[in-house]
Amino acid sequence: MATFFQSVRQGFGRGGNNKNNPPKSPVQAQAPAMPNSHSLSNSLTIDNIAANDPDAPKYFFQEKYAPLNVRGNFLTLCACPKNVELGEWLAHQIVEQYRLLHGMLQVIQEVNSVNGFPICNEQTCPTMSAGRLTYTWLVDGRAAKISAPKFINRVEKWIVSKIHDPVMFPTENVTGIPETSSTRDAAGVASGTPATPADSTNPSADDWIGKSSGFPQTFYKDCQGIMKQMFRCYAHLYHAHWLNPFWHINKHDILNMCFVHFVTVAKYYQLVSDKEMEPMQPLIDLFIKQQRVPPEALNGGHWAQQTTN
Repeated sequence: MATFFQSVRQGFGRGGNNKNNPPKSPVQAQAPAMPNSHSLSNSLTIDNIAANDPDAPKYFFQEKYAPLNVRGNFLTLCACPKNVELGEWLAHQIVEQYRLLHGMLQVIQEVNSVNGFPICNEQTCPTMSAGRLTYTWLVDGRAAKISAPKFINRVEKWIVSKIHDPVMFPTENVTGIPETSSTRDAAGVASGTPATPADSTNPSADDWIGKSSGFPQTFYKDCQGIMKQMFRCYAHLYHAHWLNPFWHINKHDILNMCFVHFVTVAKYYQLVSDKEMEPMQPLIDLFIKQQRVPPEALNGGHWAQQTTN
């Protein structure tokens, strides 16, 4: 696994000196021949447009185009160790999942040296879409369609603000019941839906996930809100950018590994609903069939294990 994480940390799209030819494009009949360089600066604009077409073939849903160059599954990196408090572990998982997603987002944010635009820009991605589904953002109290780069930028800033919030992600033990603004916006402002309370449990409840480590009572709902927005970024990466750049630079397998890891965590701790995952369900079903997403993670594996024990 160390090699995998090391490869994610290293920059993508800087392989201009790579003498190997890129893989044959599955849509070679519809697109011009690919250049020999793996550099993102040489990516074809026509592929951006085709990839963002909701009617374009979804090659990433096919097993032959969905390799995963890692043995086993990510359950060992997902399951909470017995000697670690669950709130601390979920905080670690959130930070780690954002780190991996950020590495994937950097790929589409690299600026094309020819036209001066990133691969994901206002022209190629005027909305935050995943196939025929469009995600909206709450603007002045109303759900509004904004471009994918703006949506992703706001999601990243929102997640970083949450992670660095000493109330939501405390680094020191605190006393009492902390209050956090995420109660108002975790499920509303970032999701593009009317703001609703992030935790409907009784505020006088004696226990909650992360209490002993100083996490607020809304912590679990906060994690669900963050993971939901990260999933939407993954959905856009696949539906709009799987071909260009990930397939063209032969990094689609890295994208798959990050996504499988994400889905395993999301399902094991029930952090993203099945309905939210529908835009990527065919690929998730494929990974479940291959047991890349292990059976132990399905239907809330952590909670099932706690009930059994």
